[in-house]
Amino acid sequence: MDKKKVLFVCVHNSARSQMAEAFLNHLAFDRFMAESAGLEPGELNPLVVSSMSEAGIDISGNKTKSVFDMLKAGRNYDYVVTVCDESNAGKCPVFPGAKKQMHWSFNDPSTLTGSPQEKLLKVKIIRDQIKSRIERWLREQS
Repeated sequence: MDKKKVLFVCVHNSARSQMAEAFLNHLAFDRFMAESAGLEPGELNPLVVSSMSEAGIDISGNKTKSVFDMLKAGRNYDYVVTVCDESNAGKCPVFPGAKKQMHWSFNDPSTLTGSPQEKLLKVKIIRDQIKSRIERWLREQS
């Protein structure tokens, strides 16, 4: 059985899409192959790297990627999932040719305020929301 290909997209590919890619590859590597990309690739968010490490997944070596590079490379996906928050949903890129497009809204870790500890706690909440959403989606797929 061929693995279904999933692309997670957000604005910077620095946090939400990286977490979603990592969780799907971790939880369902036998059925899915996930990648992530952004409209304006930035730097990997260190708080996201830290929170994923606490969840047992190392993304410290990940690079941010451009959705346009994936388009130019002719990549095809069964699912494209935008994970921008509602205020940025209009900026979230659409990836033509996907068999199914979905939008899951999550808060943007780059906009969090507070001390580093407070921000990390907020990132963990977003991380857990992403993991729960992927787990629910995986149950719907079986």
